[in-house]
Amino acid sequence: MLLSAAAGALVGVSTAIFLKALNWSTFAASSYKWYFLFMPAGFLASSLLTRMSPESKGHGTEKVIEAVHQKDSNINVSVVPVKLLSTVITIASGGSAGKEGPCAQIGAAMASLLARMLKFDSVDRRKLVICGISAGFSSVFGTPIAGAIFGVEVLFVGGILYDVLLPSIIAGIVSFRVTEALGVTYSYHVFDALPSFGHILFIQVILAGIFFGLVSFMLIEILRLGEKMASALKMNEQLKAILAGTVLAVFAMAVSTRYLGLGLETIQSALDGKAVPLEAFFMKSVFTSATLSFGGSGGIVTPIFFIGSASGNALARIFNLDVSVFSALGFVAVLAGAANTPIAAIIMSIELFGPGIAPYAAAACAVSFLITGHRSVYPGQILSFGKSRSIEVETGKAISKVNVSFPRFSGGNDLNVKKGEK
Repeated sequence: MLLSAAAGALVGVSTAIFLKALNWSTFAASSYKWYFLFMPAGFLASSLLTRMSPESKGHGTEKVIEAVHQKDSNINVSVVPVKLLSTVITIASGGSAGKEGPCAQIGAAMASLLARMLKFDSVDRRKLVICGISAGFSSVFGTPIAGAIFGVEVLFVGGILYDVLLPSIIAGIVSFRVTEALGVTYSYHVFDALPSFGHILFIQVILAGIFFGLVSFMLIEILRLGEKMASALKMNEQLKAILAGTVLAVFAMAVSTRYLGLGLETIQSALDGKAVPLEAFFMKSVFTSATLSFGGSGGIVTPIFFIGSASGNALARIFNLDVSVFSALGFVAVLAGAANTPIAAIIMSIELFGPGIAPYAAAACAVSFLITGHRSVYPGQILSFGKSRSIEVETGKAISKVNVSFPRFSGGNDLNVKKGEK
């Protein structure tokens, strides 16, 4: 309890510093109408910074998952300043990325440093690093319980590390309270009144969960396509960053600036029941993929919230449903599907939107989690179980290395398909 509280306090301070720097930089940048024209320079600066610490590339949490599973939970502390600066520069210049990945990665790096200073063995070091992940996620969104569960759920698909549950909860609560005490404020959208729960609404929520699972599927494939395009482009990494920043700046000028940065205004509009463009969830996926694949640095969960709430908003307007409620359901259900963290997503719905939404969110998140299949925005997650008896998968491996077979649909003969190829 003492060690997890110490880790939570350490992460809470570092998260507060990061969030204040991010808020100040984005406010300063957005005061200029054409701030996004600096995106090529911002991506270039981020790309140059991450050369000093390659673990800082991309959306952060994936690197922590890899460190836990492949590097004995050892994370280089140099990732802290590099990840902080590169993320602030990326988002302030207009890059589409999130703020939770840096907090989780910085938290894990600080916890890993503390574990090395105390000369912990690999088992206790892993526990403390998981506390760092939980503390980072808890303090960045103001959801201490969901953050704690996220840290113990995100490492394995279908498995929860119960031996780290208590330390993660302590670290998450302490981190949240420390960050809050240092002046960081959070936004909640509690529903005072919700539609009566009936069989028609329940069917609508189930069907919406299927849709949110398909949206998660779309996001994962767009992110994967962006990585493939970046790998196929034979040029210097810094030139790729300049090229991507230029293309996104032109797109923003031609289409809309709503897909740049964190996109918090659009998320709030969706939750308030206001109309969001029907194509917003697709456009945000493209902007995020380009940002994270071509030199930008940041998280993935905040874009997931944008994509989820925008997709729920579009679905509700097309089928004349409650726009606010289904935007909130998309907010958490796409997280459940894309990150394979349904329990954390359900708890987050209660912390952010109030207990009344729990029955709806539980159904939507569970369905979305199943529909997404054996894929994830975190390909380093270890697959612990198969989501369907009709699909045979190899468990105990990272999702990126899992082979899938469909014996029930191939005339009795296994049709082996390597994940990512078909």
